[in-house]
Amino acid sequence: MKRISFLVVLLIFVANFYAQNSLSSILSEIEKNNTTLVASRQRVDAQKLGNKTGLTPQNPEVEFNYLWGNPSAIGNRTDFSIRQSFDFPSAYSYKSKIATLKNEQADLEYKKQRSEILLQARLVCIELTYRNAVKLQLAKRLDNAKRVANAYNSKFNAGETSILEFNKAQLTLLNVSNMAESNSLERNALMAELATLNGGKAIPFADSTYVEPTISADFDQWYALAERANPILQWIKQEVAISQKQKQLSVALSLPKLNAGYMSEKVVGEQFQGVSVGMSIPLWENKNTIKQSKANALAMQSAEADTKLQFYNRMKSLHAKAVGMQRNVVDYRKKMLAFNNADLLQKALNKGEISLTEYIFELSLQYESIDNLFEMELNQQKTSAELNQYL
Repeated sequence: MKRISFLVVLLIFVANFYAQNSLSSILSEIEKNNTTLVASRQRVDAQKLGNKTGLTPQNPEVEFNYLWGNPSAIGNRTDFSIRQSFDFPSAYSYKSKIATLKNEQADLEYKKQRSEILLQARLVCIELTYRNAVKLQLAKRLDNAKRVANAYNSKFNAGETSILEFNKAQLTLLNVSNMAESNSLERNALMAELATLNGGKAIPFADSTYVEPTISADFDQWYALAERANPILQWIKQEVAISQKQKQLSVALSLPKLNAGYMSEKVVGEQFQGVSVGMSIPLWENKNTIKQSKANALAMQSAEADTKLQFYNRMKSLHAKAVGMQRNVVDYRKKMLAFNNADLLQKALNKGEISLTEYIFELSLQYESIDNLFEMELNQQKTSAELNQYL
């Protein structure tokens, strides 16, 4: 018995190992080929270049004037000047820091979209695993239904059973065949959806068992990891930092702007040349800009607190649900295996101890239990996938 138990555990471990590797390779393939993610990566690259634009001083201004004198005896006049304007020096530092934060935000936006696409792919794979498991189960049921139908066909031809029993066996076979066909159609649709997520390239998928999800019983410890890995929370954290830098930038931009340059003036027999400096006086142009920046910074802090609260409550609810579902699946699976009567029913039918009606009814209870377990595992896997979307 110890050897058998060890082999069962080993087989489960090997199945989980290959299932995990299969799913990981599929998700890696989809991340590489998904057209939405390809476009998103290109958009992020363009956005980063845009964020790094406009960080330098304005273009220098060059001016040349040639003036004809009247009367001509006074000669002509030639003016030349070159001038460069500057914001207050600290403004360039803030602009650079804001650009860096926005570039990090762009990466976070890609990570957010990536996690959404991969969650969608994971859910499709979970559904496909369910359909593959159902396919294998229905194949067994179909073989059994065919065997029973053939047996009652022979009995009917030999006059050993009634037309009612014959029809009942045939209808059971028909129902199982229809279920298998419907499951096949659903599976084909999921395979097409998986191919679409992979940029139109088909991916083989034959997994019929799930990897048992690992869920920490300590929610706070688990949540700390989830919070750090969530790109949405990281994005809004960056937005708060940007709003703070934007407030500092608006203060710097409200300070006097400087300009400096060179200027020369030539007239007949005379030439003047030298440097020119100037300063703008901040009176009206940026009115209320600082107040608006401060208000925006406060609004972003409130938005961050709200987003964190909503995420925490949602994750707490999902975590409790996932833990409960995992416990229910383990308990249901253990009891279902203990109360399995499929082999006993087949022996009883073969020996004539029960009628076909009793056999079909009792077997339907076994089938219903298996179907319930499959659906419980499916829902558990979907909940766990959503719970661990960012981990």
